[in-house]
Amino acid sequence: MLPFSTDQFLDVFRQYNQAIWPLQIVAYVLGLVAIGLAATPSRSSHQIISAILAGFWLWMGIVYHILFFRTINPAALGFGALFLVQALGWLFFGLVRPRLTFALDATPYTAAGLVMIVYAMLIYPLIGAWLGHGYPQSPSFGVAPCPTTIFTFGLLLCTSARVPRTLLIIPALWALIGFAAALTLGIREDIGLLLAAGVAVPLLLWRDRTAAQAGGRQRYA
Repeated sequence: MLPFSTDQFLDVFRQYNQAIWPLQIVAYVLGLVAIGLAATPSRSSHQIISAILAGFWLWMGIVYHILFFRTINPAALGFGALFLVQALGWLFFGLVRPRLTFALDATPYTAAGLVMIVYAMLIYPLIGAWLGHGYPQSPSFGVAPCPTTIFTFGLLLCTSARVPRTLLIIPALWALIGFAAALTLGIREDIGLLLAAGVAVPLLLWRDRTAAQAGGRQRYA
């Protein structure tokens, strides 16, 4: 049993979205920047994309979880801590010891990743509106955990080298938590969160294992 009702949950999003407006627009711009940089990869593009992901997860950890969601769910403090750890992971593997390389290659992995990105940025809010909890009573891309986690899985599939497995743990864990809450609260668009994790994690593990057997770290063509 959750310690809050669906109405309380949606009201937190209403307050949150109204308080941070117009940062939702900024988040969409940053998401489009990340996609554009992945389409034109360079050394700096990988670092910028990693920094964007770090910014998303840092913001959600501190502002959404700790400052807003914690008002109805004490567990949000722990969730916030996990999101902060994930933000540090993006910074470490993206900027300090770079191991993330993003590219929109013509592969099934990239195709799956782009489907997840489109779902997170476009289809997710449309489903929410159709179900009767559109903006501002809805999770928004870039500033709310579930659509942003789906976007994250999509970007990870748009990589051209092995993804550190530690970066998959917290997003996968959140997919399970978010899906469990979705069943109880009726936030049906979050079903896509579990599907994204269930597709992305096995694909990434399979891709990276196959590439390692074929000759180590390389581009996936």
